[in-house]
Amino acid sequence: MNAPRESTHVVPKLSRRAESLGTENAFVVLAEVNALIRQGKDIVSFCIGQPDFPTPTNVQKAGIAAIRAGKHGYTPSAGIDELRAAVARDVGGRRGLEFGPEDVVVGAGAKPFIAYTIASVTDYGAGDEVIYPVPGFPIYESQILANGAVPVPIYLREARDFAFDPADLEAKITPQTRLLILNTPHNPTGGMLQPADLDAIAAILARHPQVWVFADEIYSRLAYAGTFDTLARRPGMLERTIICDGASKTWAMTGWRIGFAVNRALAPVFTRWITNTDSCASQISQWAALEAITGPQEFADRMRLSFLERRDLIVGLVNAVPGISCKVPGGAFYAWPNVTEACAITGCADSEVFRKRLLTEAGVAVLADIHFGRRVPGDGQHIRFSYAAAPSAIREGVGRFAAFVRRHMK
Repeated sequence: MNAPRESTHVVPKLSRRAESLGTENAFVVLAEVNALIRQGKDIVSFCIGQPDFPTPTNVQKAGIAAIRAGKHGYTPSAGIDELRAAVARDVGGRRGLEFGPEDVVVGAGAKPFIAYTIASVTDYGAGDEVIYPVPGFPIYESQILANGAVPVPIYLREARDFAFDPADLEAKITPQTRLLILNTPHNPTGGMLQPADLDAIAAILARHPQVWVFADEIYSRLAYAGTFDTLARRPGMLERTIICDGASKTWAMTGWRIGFAVNRALAPVFTRWITNTDSCASQISQWAALEAITGPQEFADRMRLSFLERRDLIVGLVNAVPGISCKVPGGAFYAWPNVTEACAITGCADSEVFRKRLLTEAGVAVLADIHFGRRVPGDGQHIRFSYAAAPSAIREGVGRFAAFVRRHMK
């Protein structure tokens, strides 16, 4: 069979928007891991942030019932009325706030609302600035750049349990600032903003009424360091805060693709974005999510308890490895150990070299700090473990990790 001939046609150039669009490196590393597994390598993976539990049985049954009932068509772009009402009650009730169904928009996952928000409150090429956490979910910076806004990183410090100094926020706000992105509990560090942090942020923002807030609270049901709290509870913050949450992490529904955003002023705008892009979220998934929210919560509670036990397990094991120090995460299912000394022990120039050698020499897959933005100046080298893995896998993987470091000790 003849090989296909190379085309002699010139491909037209791409837009600046397409050229600047980033990616989520967890999926890039996962491709590396899968390639090694296909070669017969034994890999313990800590790189993907999704629960390793099946979706609760009652939620599965609700999805099947929706299929059998013929609920296969389009829904209103903002979502079915029943789900919007349930989200309003659940999101509001757990935060001590009051919302109506008209404040809620349901999307195909929580992630699209990052782009919808940035596109709704900044103008392309106008110099509008977005302050976002670093390290942080890589899609923040990707969408800031793709939407032609100016990314302004605010650094999360290890000494502050991976919160930022409010004084840094005050210094970074300018007349061009249009949006502040907050994420608590936080990916990738597991850090969690405490009430005093939120009070300080609200006091600063009171002096800058032009700034919207995107509150990424997808891990709100996975908080361990005290009760979950939100900036929207502070005086004057509710109207300008977009609360973003979803079904993926709480009920192990990542593939069902259901997220929601809550903000009265922007709900009609988000609805138009969905009309322009997805038309609507899957109707089947919406009925399943309705059961997740309104049905029994024992599964979600057990899953949270399991993650808490795994957190304590992995932090204890990792802190026993020479050259490693790991803060206790306040929420989510990520650990963010400092590997600066371990890099020196193993002769690795930085965390990315360390990450690659850990994969190829020890069969352990993690992510490096550079997969979550630029390194925080003066804070050293870090890697991320997702402890959404069985305790047996945690013990095996951290055991290999420890052996890799110890092999290089004199």
